[in-house]
Amino acid sequence: MQRFKLTIEYDGTAFVGWQRQENGMSVQEALETAVERYCQIKGQVFGAGRTDAGVHALAQVAHVDLPRNDRPEVVANALNAHLRPHLVSVLKAELVDGEFHARFSAVERGYEYRILNRRAPAALEAGKVWWIPAPLDAEAMHEAAQVLVGKHDFTTFRAAECQAESPVKTIDAIAVSRQAGMIVLTTRARSFLHHQVRNIVGTLRTVGEGKWTPRDVARALEARDRAAGGQTAPPTGLYLTHVKYPA
Repeated sequence: MQRFKLTIEYDGTAFVGWQRQENGMSVQEALETAVERYCQIKGQVFGAGRTDAGVHALAQVAHVDLPRNDRPEVVANALNAHLRPHLVSVLKAELVDGEFHARFSAVERGYEYRILNRRAPAALEAGKVWWIPAPLDAEAMHEAAQVLVGKHDFTTFRAAECQAESPVKTIDAIAVSRQAGMIVLTTRARSFLHHQVRNIVGTLRTVGEGKWTPRDVARALEARDRAAGGQTAPPTGLYLTHVKYPA
């Protein structure tokens, strides 16, 4: 058996999320079905992050053990052929040693959240952004976001069903910027809590509307109470952008 690291892009709209579930097609199931068709074995695909239903990925990372001596580019091409018509694409396959684990070996994950902030609704990007027609102040959102950088108890920004052992996480960076009608939030950390990024975005929206200040965000963080934070932003605007590993 050889272990392959896969870098994967997908449109999460039609999936119930990354993880295999009984209530619909997941990205993991689509990949494992492709593996079975390619290698005639049932192989488990391990992902770096369990994205929710509707969340997209520009560069999700996974690993799988295959009983093949094929070159990495052959593996990528074969899996892509068997993934059709799902909107999942293996961008790259790499041969790695048996100690590599897509989830546990990762040292950084990056996410991006896109808000379409204009009066006209999304047409070409429907299902890929959060449309907010009322004006938002991206600079104020960026300033308030800096309150959340560093090591904190993020209970206020944690989903009730989150299974992490501790609500304490360290966010290495958050930035909010406007690009014409699009507001983009980027953030990176070793790992995130369930719904953490979406809950942060929903809270920063309140700042962008002028209803909250950075001090209000700090109070919400200090409250360690989900009810003290803002709404949970919809999954449609969230993208897993990268996963980093030791050199």
